[in-house]
Amino acid sequence: MTTAVPPSTRALDREIFALAIPAFATLVSEPLLLLADSAIIGHLGTSQLAGLGIAANVLGVLTGLCIFLAYGTTGMVARRLGAGDRPAALAGGLDGLALGLGLGVGLCVLLQLLLPTIIGWYAVAPDVATHATTYLRIAACGLPSILLLLASTGVLRGLQDTRTPLYVAIATNLANIALNFGLVYGLGLGIAGSAAGTLIAQTGAAVYLAAVVVRGALREHAEIRLRLGGILTAARSGVWLVARTATLHAAITLTTLVAATGGAVALAAHQVVNSLWVLLAFALDALAIAGQAIIGRLLGAGEVGLGRAMTSRMVGWGVLCGVVFGSAVLLARPLYVGLFSPDPQVQELVGHVLVVVALITPVAGVVFVLDGVLIGAGDGRYLALAGLLALLAYVPLALVVNAQHAGLLWLWVAYGGFITARMVTLVVRARGDRWMRVGATV
Repeated sequence: MTTAVPPSTRALDREIFALAIPAFATLVSEPLLLLADSAIIGHLGTSQLAGLGIAANVLGVLTGLCIFLAYGTTGMVARRLGAGDRPAALAGGLDGLALGLGLGVGLCVLLQLLLPTIIGWYAVAPDVATHATTYLRIAACGLPSILLLLASTGVLRGLQDTRTPLYVAIATNLANIALNFGLVYGLGLGIAGSAAGTLIAQTGAAVYLAAVVVRGALREHAEIRLRLGGILTAARSGVWLVARTATLHAAITLTTLVAATGGAVALAAHQVVNSLWVLLAFALDALAIAGQAIIGRLLGAGEVGLGRAMTSRMVGWGVLCGVVFGSAVLLARPLYVGLFSPDPQVQELVGHVLVVVALITPVAGVVFVLDGVLIGAGDGRYLALAGLLALLAYVPLALVVNAQHAGLLWLWVAYGGFITARMVTLVVRARGDRWMRVGATV
């Protein structure tokens, strides 16, 4: 292996941002879809917006647990690319696509069967539950497309291509907004129209990106067939990432459950704040995506020294971006809070909670970068353990907020404790060497 490091940070930055800038635009498009839905549905009524909050949480948990289809595939493809075997990289990517499509179908059927029970867990008012159910009945049909889109995006990122997903994301976002307006207000379909518009837009994006991957595999003469062994390998490699993601979504779900006890106003405000938090998280995740692709490729090629230099540089950029993004969200509050709800109580509560969000965003910058670096290195087992430790630190904080009826503001302060606990566990790991395993496989 080599430990050579570039003579200046400028070379590091060029490589980082060549991947991170297109990834940033791609990643923010997904929460922009949710923000568009929130803005459109919010003007239908507070109960509709609260119902979307429940639906978004359910879908977020399901798709989040399957994020390994993107993250794990990125690291695997990047390692094989770094080792000089592009056909094998694409063949492994096709296994990920098959796994994503199969999982999506299974989750769609399961959600349709269990939907009344799942909505019942949130113990919300009947009108809120009705709107959440309406949205999820339709949105569940898009799970196969969503997971296929995740896997396809992961393959392209592993190939160091973040531009193609960017172009598709822009088209998807524009189509989603146009469809939602037309179906919700033009045809008067209400919250069901919003779900249908998002479903159509995401399905088109998934089909296109999957076709791009298949065409690339054909050009490289990669093996194109249903390989049960490869699919099972992809599934096994994602087990630890599923466990890691489960802890993250357990924290998010606990936050939503506690917010729901505050009534429709608190839940509606939480939906707006959470939508903005997701936007911030995805923006910061651009550096994490670059970290996955770059670290996977460098470790595959044995470039340990360069990998550590890249990690340090990306952490610095993560903190800076966290400060900038958090400040922007805080200072621009008067310009956009009213777009999500005409309810003055919702607007006031959102404005207060966003102060907390701005303060924890720089911490999240470190968390997302190191999370991406360790995913690219194939260190999923440690990430699962770190997530569990952070969750165990957060649960008592959230329960105290709930028991004391402290409100949404203090709930987000407690969630900031969860983010801080994650940062501590990841910094401790990154300072060592055990995660820096080289070669085409881990």
